[in-house]
Amino acid sequence: MADRDWSAQQLLELSGSYWQTCALHAGVELDLFTPLAEATLQPPDLARLLGCEPRALGMLLEALAAMELLDQRPQGFAATPAAARWLNRKSPDYQGYIIRHHHHLMASWARLPAAVRSGRPVRERVAGGEEAWREAFLMGMFNLASARAPEVAARVDLSARHHLLDLGGGPGTYACHFCLANPGLRGTVFDLPTTREFAERTRASFGLEGRVDFVAGDFLTDSVPGRYDVAWLSHILHGEGPKNCARILANAVAALEPGGMILVQEFILDDDRPGPLFPALFSLNMLLGTEQGQAYREAELRDLLTATGVREVHRLQLDLPGPGKILVGTR
Repeated sequence: MADRDWSAQQLLELSGSYWQTCALHAGVELDLFTPLAEATLQPPDLARLLGCEPRALGMLLEALAAMELLDQRPQGFAATPAAARWLNRKSPDYQGYIIRHHHHLMASWARLPAAVRSGRPVRERVAGGEEAWREAFLMGMFNLASARAPEVAARVDLSARHHLLDLGGGPGTYACHFCLANPGLRGTVFDLPTTREFAERTRASFGLEGRVDFVAGDFLTDSVPGRYDVAWLSHILHGEGPKNCARILANAVAALEPGGMILVQEFILDDDRPGPLFPALFSLNMLLGTEQGQAYREAELRDLLTATGVREVHRLQLDLPGPGKILVGTR
């Protein structure tokens, strides 16, 4: 039973917290952190560089300085060390892709009441076009996975495995990190043809051209070619309803050799209580953008795996960053 005693002030702070979110999104969309990581600039000079109106840009800069993402100095504004690391497009630690993806979701979240009334998705692609949406989404997944994949690869023992299937692997971040952690392992990323460019870019950044390949296909309609002794499915089931989840899992299991391992990473709801908070909110995000997607409870995922013939299904007890949990089983 919930027992939090909300005050009116706390509720109002929660209600208005999107103002800071939108200011951050605007700074990333305008890419103002990149030049300010390299030089201290006055608003008129930065406005000319970015093609913005000086007065309006000055207001945004002051807000970002109040949020401690910029330093305001007599000679102008400059990025803080944290902003120069995380929000500067030229930084290897740049997180702007996932922030841009979050920005692309904002309009649909404002229409959540309509989605709840209709039970139908309300999300539309961004005005910048399909390519802008795809880059923000796929490289945003790279941002998220880059923080978690090295830790997962270090803690999941694949030392006895030889060929990994990264089903719906997007840019292939996990396939690359599993191969880096296991010298005897090679990986195959299976995803839509439009993903190839991003997967090849990721593979090249790790120097794994000879060990990670890409196969184009649709995991809902196409069988997976080849044979594997481990399959990795990271955050693809939540985009589908139970019937399509069963189809995806059956497709993955069919590609496994007997004794092959299947690993499923998802934002998983607790079986016996509300939440956790992030999977519960993420389920709403799926309502806004998909026909039948949702976050699943652990028991539901166990049942789906067992129905495909997977045995010994259990959750790995790993101390990992982020809200994702990993189920494992054996064909």
